[in-house]
Amino acid sequence: MAGEPVCRDFVVPESAVGQRIDLFLTQASDGFSRSQITQAIQADGATLDGRTVRPSVKLKAGQKIRFRVPEPVSDDTIGENIPLDILYEDDGFVVVNKPPGMVVHPARGNWTGTLTSALAFRFQALSDVGGPTRPGIVHRLDRDTSGVIVVAKTNAVHMNLADQFANRTVEKEYFAIAAGKLDRDRDIIDAPIGRHPYQRDKMAIRENHTTSKTASTFYEVISRHGRFTQVRVLPKTGRTHQIRVHLSHAGAPVLCDRLYAGHAEVTVAMLTGVRDETGKRVVLERQALHAKRLTLTHPQSGKSMTFEAPLPDDIRRVIEVLSSS
Repeated sequence: MAGEPVCRDFVVPESAVGQRIDLFLTQASDGFSRSQITQAIQADGATLDGRTVRPSVKLKAGQKIRFRVPEPVSDDTIGENIPLDILYEDDGFVVVNKPPGMVVHPARGNWTGTLTSALAFRFQALSDVGGPTRPGIVHRLDRDTSGVIVVAKTNAVHMNLADQFANRTVEKEYFAIAAGKLDRDRDIIDAPIGRHPYQRDKMAIRENHTTSKTASTFYEVISRHGRFTQVRVLPKTGRTHQIRVHLSHAGAPVLCDRLYAGHAEVTVAMLTGVRDETGKRVVLERQALHAKRLTLTHPQSGKSMTFEAPLPDDIRRVIEVLSSS
């Protein structure tokens, strides 16, 4: 009969012992975000061995769950036919080489042309743990940072990958060109990051502030070119703008970083000192930061997998100019 609630029954497996019921049902119920699942449980939509429970209740093996499936909610993300550079794809997740200038998910001032819009057009099913405007998004990259980003197709895979990021078992490697000299060949920058006290779009090194979180970044110099440095960067934590803030703190901000280096474009003259017509040529119009490599454990096979995105053309142009000067 139309309008009657749909219920699903589960028996708690050994693998879910100690897990919260809201997380278990999010993984088991593709098509609904965690917030939707939580709201349904709070509205007496789930019973455990016949008793209504709270979303935070922990599960035991063999318990019986009956879950009243909530009404479907329309997806706010509108698909757009935007080309994607797919590095890897299987039934559980996709790895994309994100181009510079592409916002990951819709936000104020950026409602179209986003990665989520391209994903919604390309794939029929993506996880919705993050809600309807962030289908499949497990982690993010800044708009002007290019490179490897992972997108989940199912809720179970999304939760597994999110746990890997939260537990810092994912290895992330970035390539950066710094506008400055790093005296040490390699070092670890340990400095807490919080909201900038005056500029809402920026983060800053802030000790003992309510917004501050610990942050750790390892870097290794690849090569030096006068006032510029090519750097391999491995962030140990994943704070907002972490690499950009830490390199700026070390006296070598990411080249062409509008917020932390103070310039929005780079010309040949800025790199080489050449003042003729050639020097006026613009070679970079975004921060020289690229998510080059990412290593994670496959959520289904348990095997370690590494994905790599080649350096984009604009960063290669900068390297060519620096190498020839």
